Amino acid sequence: MAPREIEENGEESGDPLALRLEALILGAERRYTPFQAARAAGVSMDLASRFWRAMGFADIGQAKALTEADVLALRRLAGLVEAGLLSEPMAVQVARSTGQTTARLADWQIDSFLEGLTEPQEGMTRTEITYPLVELLLPELEEFLVYVWRRQLAAATGRVVQAQDDAEMVDRRLAVGFADLVGFTRLTRRLEEEELGELVEAFETTAADLVAAHGGRLIKTLGDEVLYAADDAGTAAEIGLRLIETLTNDETMPELRVGMAFGTVTTRMGDVFGTTVNLASRLTSIAPKDAVLVDGAFAEELARSGDAAKPGEDDGAGEHRFALQPMWQRPVRGLGVVEPWLLGRRGD
Repeated sequence: MAPREIEENGEESGDPLALRLEALILGAERRYTPFQAARAAGVSMDLASRFWRAMGFADIGQAKALTEADVLALRRLAGLVEAGLLSEPMAVQVARSTGQTTARLADWQIDSFLEGLTEPQEGMTRTEITYPLVELLLPELEEFLVYVWRRQLAAATGRVVQAQDDAEMVDRRLAVGFADLVGFTRLTRRLEEEELGELVEAFETTAADLVAAHGGRLIKTLGDEVLYAADDAGTAAEIGLRLIETLTNDETMPELRVGMAFGTVTTRMGDVFGTTVNLASRLTSIAPKDAVLVDGAFAEELARSGDAAKPGEDDGAGEHRFALQPMWQRPVRGLGVVEPWLLGRRGD
């Protein structure tokens, strides 16, 4: 339900190919107005509008632009609420999280993937190539999307059921890390747009691969910064140091700073919030170039797990993976005085 041109009589006009592509992708012709779709699904117009807006769909007045799939989606969400499996606010959250995630995926596929494959060929325009290409790709991409979603859902469910108590399922103790490119603002003034885009994509790809390979979870990317989480401090520490080591050996990349904290984190819609996240962000902003700073709780957790010597103790001949060096205590905006620790590999 993207914005469309509406005729005075409520019917819609538009590019014929765009309408054909829409019918191909949606698998059905336009048949219902929003009011008719809500009535067919057995839900109020108010609830239907809340679901559609949560999914990121624009208001379309009373144009006949909806299909049987729209009715079925409404019926399913409302059915989950009626069965008591979801509260109404939770159903709206499900719609919002799904809409936001898939909107970003769809934009990326069109901007970077589909656009590159539909380069005009001799004797055929981009427009003429698009329809048969989408027709071929659609079922394969749909199957792949469902496969990845099931895999991710299985992993997320496994993490939840391993929580020690019900409260931990929502407010969990995690290691949270930020990795930030140094001097990115200056780079935006110096590099061409295409070069800047390539640098950001390379950084995000490298970070995402390292986080996944070593057992962490990429929460989000912000261009020059990535946010990730791990269930234990040792995993997060390995990721942080690997990020520094990998990008240091890449001459095309600027320096990197990493800040990490350990503690209670609130998770919502795939994102993380709370004092622990804020502290990790603040540590990143004060970290030296190509270095990793962690908070006291993170250092204590590394010691508890045997990954580092206890803060203040001589490492000696221990079999620890990491080394911790105390830094000067300093005030951090909004969080009071903190004592950061410089993280490194033992023996470096």
